Amino acid sequence: MTTVRSLLFNILFALWTALIFLLSLPTLVLPRSAAWWMGGLWVRGALLLLRVTVGLTHRVRGVEHRIAGPAIYAAKHQSAWDTLVFPLLLDKPAYVLKQELIRVPLFGSYLKQCGMIPVDREGGGSALKQLLRAARAAVAQGRSILIYPEGTRTPPGERRPYHPGVAALYGDLGVPVVPVALNSGLFWGRRAFHKRPGTITIEFLPPIAPGLPRREFMRELQERMEGASQRLAGADAG
Repeated sequence: MTTVRSLLFNILFALWTALIFLLSLPTLVLPRSAAWWMGGLWVRGALLLLRVTVGLTHRVRGVEHRIAGPAIYAAKHQSAWDTLVFPLLLDKPAYVLKQELIRVPLFGSYLKQCGMIPVDREGGGSALKQLLRAARAAVAQGRSILIYPEGTRTPPGERRPYHPGVAALYGDLGVPVVPVALNSGLFWGRRAFHKRPGTITIEFLPPIAPGLPRREFMRELQERMEGASQRLAGADAG
């Protein structure tokens, strides 16, 4: 049954995405808010399809820890689901994402129209400077930054080194960092065909105030995110 439901979701999701892409073409020449509105519609439709076909829903904890103003949201990344949900939880966040996505026909154009921040993962120091310039511009517009410190999807229970970009943003922007834990990989794994029924938990953790030394900040960020995600993978998996 899981296979059938997953196949049905994949088919309907592809059709829904194609429809939204076509309907969104005018937003490429309209104000940015129009692209964000269509993006929100796409996400809501995708989550509805997940609920109806797969039986997969989600719950949000720690909403009181969100910042009323620009902040850096540093999130665990276990699933494609993680890239969908944040436009519904934050106000037009500027995603830090790999530059290859910008090159995807049409999809990349929508990402640019929404003001996302592409990063060349092989670009070294010059890529870091571009990241900081783009992040400063987003914060100046009153937007928050969303970054996945591990840089790639990581299965529940596994750890990858946190990339230096999140520390650079923290030191440069002077805004709080809100760690975000989740357990989405239990239900929709990396490159996995099967999507399993259940309830994903996403949890905003207490913010880390600006001003900590780099090493102390990175240690604090990892301890909070990894500890909470491990807890969600155990106690809240279901």
